[in-house]
Amino acid sequence: MSDRPELSLIGFVLDAPDARELADFYRRLLGWETVHDDPEWVKLAPPGGGPSVSFQTAKEYVPPTWPAEPDHQQMMAHLDIRVHDLGAAVAYALAKGAVLAEHQPQERALVCLDPAGHPFCLALPGS
Repeated sequence: MSDRPELSLIGFVLDAPDARELADFYRRLLGWETVHDDPEWVKLAPPGGGPSVSFQTAKEYVPPTWPAEPDHQQMMAHLDIRVHDLGAAVAYALAKGAVLAEHQPQERALVCLDPAGHPFCLALPGS
Protein backbone atom coordinates (compact mmCIF):
# COMPACT_ATOMS: atom_id res chain seq x y z
CA MET A 1 0.00 0.00 0.00
CA SER A 2 1.43 3.35 -1.03
CA ASP A 3 1.04 6.60 0.86
CA ARG A 4 1.14 8.47 -2.46
CA PRO A 5 -2.18 10.20 -3.17
CA GLU A 6 -3.79 9.65 -6.56
CA LEU A 7 -2.16 12.04 -9.04
CA SER A 8 -2.97 12.41 -12.74
CA LEU A 9 -1.49 14.74 -15.30
CA ILE A 10 -4.41 16.72 -16.70
CA GLY A 11 -2.60 19.23 -18.86
CA PHE A 12 0.38 21.27 -19.87
CA VAL A 13 0.65 25.08 -20.09
CA LEU A 14 2.76 27.16 -22.45
CA ASP A 15 3.46 30.86 -21.96
CA ALA A 16 3.13 33.07 -25.03
CA PRO A 17 3.06 36.74 -25.93
CA ASP A 18 -0.54 36.14 -27.12
CA ALA A 19 -2.39 33.08 -25.78
CA ARG A 20 -5.08 33.13 -28.47
CA GLU A 21 -2.59 33.38 -31.32
CA LEU A 22 -0.51 30.44 -30.13
CA ALA A 23 -3.59 28.37 -29.25
CA ASP A 24 -4.87 28.92 -32.79
CA PHE A 25 -1.64 27.48 -34.21
CA TYR A 26 -1.90 24.32 -32.08
CA ARG A 27 -5.66 24.03 -32.71
CA ARG A 28 -4.97 23.97 -36.46
CA LEU A 29 -1.93 21.68 -36.09
CA LEU A 30 -3.52 19.09 -33.80
CA GLY A 31 -7.19 19.43 -34.76
CA TRP A 32 -8.13 19.86 -31.09
CA GLU A 33 -11.08 21.87 -29.82
CA THR A 34 -11.02 25.03 -27.77
CA VAL A 35 -12.69 24.32 -24.42
CA HIS A 36 -11.85 27.61 -22.68
CA ASP A 37 -11.13 30.96 -24.31
CA ASP A 38 -10.21 34.15 -22.48
CA PRO A 39 -7.79 36.79 -23.76
CA GLU A 40 -5.18 35.67 -21.22
CA TRP A 41 -5.90 31.89 -21.13
CA VAL A 42 -6.94 29.40 -23.83
CA LYS A 43 -7.32 25.66 -23.29
CA LEU A 44 -7.37 23.00 -26.01
CA ALA A 45 -8.47 19.41 -25.47
CA PRO A 46 -8.14 16.35 -27.69
CA PRO A 47 -11.25 14.65 -29.05
CA GLY A 48 -12.08 11.70 -26.83
CA GLY A 49 -10.37 13.12 -23.74
CA GLY A 50 -6.85 13.08 -22.38
CA PRO A 51 -4.46 15.74 -21.11
CA SER A 52 -5.06 19.24 -22.42
CA VAL A 53 -2.71 21.99 -23.54
CA SER A 54 -3.35 25.53 -22.34
CA PHE A 55 -1.77 28.81 -23.31
CA GLN A 56 -1.36 31.82 -21.07
CA THR A 57 -0.47 35.31 -22.14
CA ALA A 58 2.82 36.40 -20.58
CA LYS A 59 3.84 39.87 -21.70
CA GLU A 60 7.42 39.21 -20.47
CA TYR A 61 7.74 36.02 -22.56
CA VAL A 62 11.12 35.50 -24.21
CA PRO A 63 11.43 32.64 -26.71
CA PRO A 64 13.98 29.97 -25.82
CA THR A 65 17.15 29.52 -27.82
CA TRP A 66 17.38 26.22 -29.71
CA PRO A 67 19.79 24.61 -29.31
CA ALA A 68 20.56 25.90 -25.84
CA GLU A 69 23.32 28.48 -25.48
CA PRO A 70 24.88 29.92 -22.32
CA ASP A 71 23.44 33.27 -21.23
CA HIS A 72 20.32 32.86 -23.40
CA GLN A 73 16.74 31.93 -22.48
CA GLN A 74 16.73 28.17 -21.96
CA MET A 75 14.03 25.78 -23.11
CA MET A 76 12.32 24.42 -20.01
CA ALA A 77 10.02 21.93 -21.72
CA HIS A 78 8.77 20.94 -25.14
CA LEU A 79 5.92 18.96 -26.65
CA ASP A 80 6.49 15.60 -28.37
CA ILE A 81 3.91 14.87 -31.04
CA ARG A 82 3.72 11.33 -32.46
CA VAL A 83 3.46 11.09 -36.24
CA HIS A 84 3.46 8.18 -38.68
CA ASP A 85 4.83 10.03 -41.73
CA LEU A 86 7.58 12.42 -40.67
CA GLY A 87 7.88 14.21 -44.02
CA ALA A 88 4.15 14.79 -44.34
CA ALA A 89 3.88 15.93 -40.71
CA VAL A 90 6.72 18.44 -41.08
CA ALA A 91 5.24 19.82 -44.32
CA TYR A 92 1.85 20.16 -42.61
CA ALA A 93 3.35 21.90 -39.55
CA LEU A 94 5.26 24.33 -41.78
CA ALA A 95 2.09 25.12 -43.73
CA LYS A 96 0.33 25.93 -40.43
CA GLY A 97 3.06 28.39 -39.36
CA ALA A 98 5.85 26.34 -37.77
CA VAL A 99 9.51 26.74 -38.67
CA LEU A 100 11.89 23.81 -39.03
CA ALA A 101 14.75 24.27 -36.56
CA GLU A 102 18.27 24.36 -38.00
CA HIS A 103 19.65 22.04 -35.33
CA GLN A 104 18.27 18.50 -35.62
CA PRO A 105 19.72 16.01 -33.10
CA GLN A 106 17.82 12.93 -34.38
CA GLU A 107 16.65 11.37 -37.61
CA ARG A 108 13.39 9.84 -36.29
CA ALA A 109 12.22 13.05 -34.59
CA LEU A 110 12.45 16.51 -36.07
CA VAL A 111 12.38 19.74 -34.10
CA CYS A 112 10.11 22.56 -35.22
CA LEU A 113 9.49 25.96 -33.63
CA ASP A 114 5.95 27.20 -33.08
CA PRO A 115 5.07 30.85 -33.87
CA ALA A 116 6.11 31.91 -30.33
CA GLY A 117 9.46 30.11 -30.65
CA HIS A 118 8.73 27.04 -28.47
CA PRO A 119 10.50 23.95 -29.83
CA PHE A 120 8.30 20.89 -30.38
CA CYS A 121 9.20 17.51 -31.80
CA LEU A 122 7.41 15.57 -34.49
CA ALA A 123 8.44 12.01 -33.68
CA LEU A 124 7.97 8.63 -35.26
CA PRO A 125 6.78 5.81 -32.94
CA GLY A 126 9.67 4.43 -30.91
CA SER A 127 11.65 7.67 -31.04
